[in-house]
Amino acid sequence: MYPRLTIDKSIIAENVRVVTSLCASHGIGVTGVTKVFRGDPEIAKIYLDNGVTGLGDSRIANLRRLSSLDCEKWLIRMPGPSQAEDTVKYSDVSLNSDLTTLRALEDACEACGCTHKVVLMYDLGDLREGFIDRDELRRAADLVDGCSRLTLAGVGTNLTCFNFVHPDTEKLTELVEAGHEIGADTYVSGGNSATLDLMMRGGIPEGVNLLRLGESLLFGRERAHYRYLDGTRNDAFMLDAEIIELREKPSMPWGEFGVDSYGRSPEHHDRGIRLRAICALGRQDADFETLWPTDPGIEILGASSDHVMLDLTDACQTYRVGGTVRFRLGYFALMRAYTSDYVEKCYL
Repeated sequence: MYPRLTIDKSIIAENVRVVTSLCASHGIGVTGVTKVFRGDPEIAKIYLDNGVTGLGDSRIANLRRLSSLDCEKWLIRMPGPSQAEDTVKYSDVSLNSDLTTLRALEDACEACGCTHKVVLMYDLGDLREGFIDRDELRRAADLVDGCSRLTLAGVGTNLTCFNFVHPDTEKLTELVEAGHEIGADTYVSGGNSATLDLMMRGGIPEGVNLLRLGESLLFGRERAHYRYLDGTRNDAFMLDAEIIELREKPSMPWGEFGVDSYGRSPEHHDRGIRLRAICALGRQDADFETLWPTDPGIEILGASSDHVMLDLTDACQTYRVGGTVRFRLGYFALMRAYTSDYVEKCYL
């Protein structure tokens, strides 16, 4: 069946070993983020077997799939009050920045007869989640301290995700100081794969002891400058799509032109007659901005919801209808392929 996503577990395992060992050499533990592969327990177990200490996901449905694995589980997207009960049922730790939600978590713990750990998020400039004012952060800490079933376990921050503000020593020092000030320094979580570059340059201050990593474990890439780490590989995931049409066609369309689904007017260039292929793979299954043919002579012309159009004129091998084109995946392409029920998953 195609499209088919092939997952090489041995490559993932080696990447995880390399990255977690690198972090351990700097005194930093790793919570492995599982959201890109929908909390698949088979890959999550590879994380745990190769140095990751806990698992984190943004979706409670994914954490539910991980229930059989014996480790600490983090909800890394802040819960809303409507999710309070499921949050305390399926995660041990959650990231938070809202007092209403904290009260809802305390009530949910009372109803379920359980306890729950809270990490308060501190916004250090990327303007996604977190308290900006230190007094607000203290008030949230005081609220948690006054709860009987919530434990203030730490502080965290998130950078390079929305406005792509990079972590630096000054920002993470402020995070450490905030954690000390409110008595929340069991975990000082200094961000995601974008923090690895600063770590390798010796810029992470003492006190930061945890990173939440996903892309670097799966692709071996730090996110600040998009560099691959020594000893890692980026080909653990490959996507094969079947060719359903292959013929020579003009490169210039004809007729009255409209706009695409995003309201944009596509640009057209006359390159003469070209060998064009259509594969049964669309935007419902993959993100074509983070997906690349392994044949360097193939050009992606564009995609609709169900089709991708390719230029095979300069391809390095011969293709046929019923054959396949192979693609290497980046983070968002992998996320969409894993989310799509129309993509078969095959483990090596």
